[in-house]
Amino acid sequence: MDKIALNLGFIQIYWYSIMIFTALVVGCIVIFLEAKKQKLQEEFLLNLIFYSVILGVFGARLYYCLFNLSYYLANPLEIFQLWNGGLAIHGGIITALIFIIYYCKKHQVNIYKLLDILVVGLIIGQAIGRWGNFFNQEAYGNITTLAKLQHLHIPSFIINNMYILGNYRQPTFLYESILCLLGFLLMLCLRKFHKRMQTSTLTGFYLLWYGFTRFFIESMRSDSLMLGPFKMAQLVSIVFIFVGLFFLLKNFKDYDETHNYQKMDIYIKNKKHKIK
Repeated sequence: MDKIALNLGFIQIYWYSIMIFTALVVGCIVIFLEAKKQKLQEEFLLNLIFYSVILGVFGARLYYCLFNLSYYLANPLEIFQLWNGGLAIHGGIITALIFIIYYCKKHQVNIYKLLDILVVGLIIGQAIGRWGNFFNQEAYGNITTLAKLQHLHIPSFIINNMYILGNYRQPTFLYESILCLLGFLLMLCLRKFHKRMQTSTLTGFYLLWYGFTRFFIESMRSDSLMLGPFKMAQLVSIVFIFVGLFFLLKNFKDYDETHNYQKMDIYIKNKKHKIK
């Protein structure tokens, strides 16, 4: 499959870039719809997302390059070739989170409730963004057989693109995309039907769900970023799982009506920002 979606001669548009852009747009739409319901100021959110995306992309690329340092030191110009792939989601989450914490403290916004809004958009963005890996033939799994892939009723166009380096590979991008989509739907249900849900519950659910998802998927991948003998994504996933469990168990054990997601004001002190 051709990685280039559109070749205009002076510029080439890659499928990877299209999928990442689509993921950002859909994720932002999901975030903005909920933020409006929660009366979050539009200007605040626009600035937050703008800088978070820029820093997130920077962090995702830096994270990836650091774990492939010898290659990029030998080929420094390739550091800037984002269309060839090489964005590590964990690096993006970490750098974006640091900025989000700072920005929320600056504007007196409840960080936990804001994160509950953001993670729903994040996980659907991840589900879509993984298809960029499909077009770039990356983030694939271990060697398998054509018969096994057909047995799973995977569409032929996916199977054909999973023939990499002389062997059929597990389409781990597809498994992760499906699990992220399922997590997104479950989070929507939680938000709509769980009337006693407290702030940080959705954040905890995201960390737990994606932690388990990525740990499982990473066990099948053959192109993982390594830290010695360990797969780095699995180490980070373990941290996600424990932090997610902490949030969920704390909210389950100590219910506080003042922290109810639907009733709690997202602003802490600075009420002048609240939309009337």
